[in-house]
Amino acid sequence: MATCPPYPTNPPRPHWWQRGWVRYGALTTLLAISGLVILALVREQTGTQGFLVGLGLAVLPVPLLIAAFRWLDRVEPGPWRNLVFCFAWGACAAALIAIIANSFATRWIATATADPAGADTLGATVIAPVVEESAKAAAVLLVFLFRRRDFTGIVDGVVTAGVTATGFAFTENILYLGNAFGTDQLTGDSGFASVTAATFFVRVVMSPFAHPLFTVLTGIGFGIAALSTGRHHLRRALLPLAGLLLAMGMHALWNGSAAFGEYGFLAVYGAFMVPCFGLLTWLVIWTRQRELRTVREELPAYVMAGWLAPAEPHTLASMHARRLARQYARRHAGKQAARAVAQYEAYATSLAFLRQRGRKGRAGPDFAVRERELLDALWHRRDVARPALDHAARATAPPPVAPWPGYGTPGSHAGYGYGYGYGYAAAAYAGYGYAARPGGFAPVAPYGGYGHGHPAPAAPAFTPAPVPAPFPAHARSRPAYPSAHPAPHQPLPRRP
Repeated sequence: MATCPPYPTNPPRPHWWQRGWVRYGALTTLLAISGLVILALVREQTGTQGFLVGLGLAVLPVPLLIAAFRWLDRVEPGPWRNLVFCFAWGACAAALIAIIANSFATRWIATATADPAGADTLGATVIAPVVEESAKAAAVLLVFLFRRRDFTGIVDGVVTAGVTATGFAFTENILYLGNAFGTDQLTGDSGFASVTAATFFVRVVMSPFAHPLFTVLTGIGFGIAALSTGRHHLRRALLPLAGLLLAMGMHALWNGSAAFGEYGFLAVYGAFMVPCFGLLTWLVIWTRQRELRTVREELPAYVMAGWLAPAEPHTLASMHARRLARQYARRHAGKQAARAVAQYEAYATSLAFLRQRGRKGRAGPDFAVRERELLDALWHRRDVARPALDHAARATAPPPVAPWPGYGTPGSHAGYGYGYGYGYAAAAYAGYGYAARPGGFAPVAPYGGYGHGHPAPAAPAFTPAPVPAPFPAHARSRPAYPSAHPAPHQPLPRRP
């Protein structure tokens, strides 16, 4: 007698909202509608001529700010679609929420208290910081929840929050500069004595980083939460909230500086805003240096497994060497080769961060799958990237030092074929369960014949490993290299 199978043979179809094109379409529609509405509102308040003048002046700091945040994100560049979403959310959705909510709250307070001047002051110092920072933080939250793979630390939080705030400041500057131009049209002022020039100097020249500085505090909170382990649920919830509250407080202090007297704005700007900007800049650059150190410390494991060349960890941990590799690829093989080298650098960096999270117990259930994806991506770009990285390694290697008599000869410990000792000789890791690949690493051929009669090598064999767990306290005195693996009997996936 035939019986029904206990489980359906075909997997259930995903819910319509779980389909990617539905979510992208809904998000694009929402941002487009918000953009049209905010465009109509700003044009209504400033007039067509004022809108065009404000748009032309407000766009000036945007490329500089975007370039600064992209520079901070050069170690592990995030996808452009995330930055486009953040900028569009800040310029359209967050600005629309702020204009509607601030206008409604200020009008309600003025009606309830019969004090329009007091309502404006209260709205600027209390209502506006809460509404605007919450609206901007929504973009950071969405990227944190739905693009978790691209949100791994403090730098990602800073870049996401900064680009969102840059979009918000862009729309707000159009409104302020357009209104200032309208005022000058009524009074007949022009030149440096005009309201437009004063507004441009304060908002674009002196404080283009004001809104990014506020929202970056929220991004830092989300970034630290991303670094927390899964068992610290309370910490992961409170850190973003603490960052948001700090952003609101700094925003309120900035907006209320005009109420502190004739020199209140300059006092807050010089004694508070500039030092905070310098401190946060130092924090982000220090975090970026830590990321480069992570690349240098985590990738040697893949060198011994045969996936990377011995010099690549040090080369990939230097931004100067990375740039030299891209320039070499562009000069000898064109723009596509340079793009492939940049992708190779980004994938290798992601692999190092993934391995670090695995060692510290922060890797998700897709650790093995993600590791395999990154290794495959590196392997497919190996023929293009290896000559460029090899050139960068030789160009940035320190000059050889003459040895003391009786202590060997120069290059005796080099494993790369060029006489430079990178510290990755196969004998250095003997006894850890990772036998060296027979033959070692031969010198890489230059680009002279690449792409003509040189097929790509076959992809290496891969044995997925479970998510690595941190070693117990009694094992942490062991060398750092083997402790990075799930277990001594489960080595990294090796090339055949």
